[in-house]
Amino acid sequence: MNLEAPQAVLTHTSEVETPFDVIHPLARTAPVVFASPHSGRDYPASFVGASRLDPVALRRSEDAFVDELYETAPHHGAPLLRAHFPRAYADPNREPWELDPEMFSDPLPEWINTKSARVRAGLGTVAKVVTDGEEIYKGKITFAEAERRIETCYKPYHARLRGLLDETFAAFGTYVLIDCHSMPSIGGPMDRDPGLGRVDMVLGDANGSSCAPYVTHLAQRALEDMGYRVVLNTPYAGGFTTRNYGRPQDHRHALQIEVNRALYMDERTILRTEGFSELSRDLGVLIETLARVDVARLKT
Repeated sequence: MNLEAPQAVLTHTSEVETPFDVIHPLARTAPVVFASPHSGRDYPASFVGASRLDPVALRRSEDAFVDELYETAPHHGAPLLRAHFPRAYADPNREPWELDPEMFSDPLPEWINTKSARVRAGLGTVAKVVTDGEEIYKGKITFAEAERRIETCYKPYHARLRGLLDETFAAFGTYVLIDCHSMPSIGGPMDRDPGLGRVDMVLGDANGSSCAPYVTHLAQRALEDMGYRVVLNTPYAGGFTTRNYGRPQDHRHALQIEVNRALYMDERTILRTEGFSELSRDLGVLIETLARVDVARLKT
């Protein structure tokens, strides 16, 4: 049963005027920062007009409603950073300059990363396709357009994320970044598991290199105790954010959490289902558990 209007619509804006916001706790009592980089739904009219996709198809890359699933984080002493720009417009879980030269009408500078696995899949910093493999644009775009998106959306988002992490580290001598995502219930053509059904949750710690095992196992145990099927690092071990900000040897930890979309939404229409409330409550338990993380153990 859908709990919304009968069709998913885009929020149209002239441009992305506010690329993100932060919901702050009344008091910072937890060494944890939650970030939702892919749930943005402010679609600039110029971007929509340049796309060959209908509104629902254009949202296929969006981690719809994930920011809402984690909205209780500030109640437990941790800030929540929420991107407003959509992932298909600019993806903050990539390096800043991963771009596919075939997308552009003009040559790219030599220093651009044009050969990463994500670029080859069409899912660079400015994506060529949505996650089901459908091409986004009617024609080619200019490098100046990609540069503008990176300068006005991507870079400000990461500057604020770094600021939140630095503030947390200054207060606690450590931090845990929880990068909040959702995943299709079946692997898509651009994934490592095409056509295969997925578990409820995937925890990505870059195969043990982005956070202490204590953190990963704390999250895994909490989720499994609530009855969820959880695997580690397959098919998602963590993206740029996890690998860039997770340095456990320096007491800086980062964990990516992927939630199966079938638990809370209709993937065809991009609408919440009745499962949304239950999942939201359970993730509230996870948030509370992570907020009580043992600071001393994060520093060992």
